[in-house]
Amino acid sequence: MKNGYYSLNEYLKDTFGCKVYKLSLNGGFTCPNRDGTLDKRGCIFCSAGGSGEFSESPLLSVTDQIENAKKRVEKKIKNGLYIAYFQAFTNTYAPVERLRELFTEAINHPDIVALSVATRPDCLPEDVLELLSELNTKKPVWVELGLQTIHEESAKYIRRGYGLSSYNEAVKALRKRNIDVIVHIILGLPHERRSDMIETVDYVVKSGIQGIKLQLLHVLKGTDLATDYEAGTFDVLSMDEYIDIVKECLKHIPHDIVIHRLTGDGDKKLLIAPLWSADKKRVINRMREEINNSSQE
Repeated sequence: MKNGYYSLNEYLKDTFGCKVYKLSLNGGFTCPNRDGTLDKRGCIFCSAGGSGEFSESPLLSVTDQIENAKKRVEKKIKNGLYIAYFQAFTNTYAPVERLRELFTEAINHPDIVALSVATRPDCLPEDVLELLSELNTKKPVWVELGLQTIHEESAKYIRRGYGLSSYNEAVKALRKRNIDVIVHIILGLPHERRSDMIETVDYVVKSGIQGIKLQLLHVLKGTDLATDYEAGTFDVLSMDEYIDIVKECLKHIPHDIVIHRLTGDGDKKLLIAPLWSADKKRVINRMREEINNSSQE
């Protein structure tokens, strides 16, 4: 374990014996926060692409998406193994027959070693849980839950659309079926204090999960969050502030929980703030250096 935390790269090498790369796929889904079931506006921070700006085209078959995505990363990994990552919008928000078709095609691809499905805790009905459980007997299945925060006022502000009890029930149902759970947390939500963010991390790591993603709040063009930001209702984190918060979060995360992400990408064409986050290589290098120094103190 390097840098004092268990990184995704280390976990993948430990599990599969080689470098494994995630391929971002698009199943052509929507979301109850967009189709009118809960709302039509989406979460306040969510882009028009439903966080799938780096995904392949949903007009292609899953197999073609995988092959295209492999070509995109062939300079980084040759003859490698891959994770099929259904990323855009809510990837269990469809009839189970449709999910079976898409997920089975992905998991049957010979270069795919695991299936990762990003979704909402309130979009995991019994038949979908049973499908995921079935697929998990063939190859590992991960479910990524977009929790973002445990705090009710923040959840209302970002228009998350479900309560904390939905998250608790989803984690319990997934773990009952031995499905690994990865949770997304946004650091820097408007009006949240550092202590609020740490409370979210503490809650999540005690809820029975296997992985966590720490995500910097990005303000993207075309979102209601951008409207609030431009009106001056909140400030975004500086790089120093963000790195300090991440370092504190890591102190609260047990070493058996895999850190899937320390920050995140915002599409540079859409990014309004914080602009320092656009240079991801610089940010990651600085973050790793500071975390490493902190772990040696």
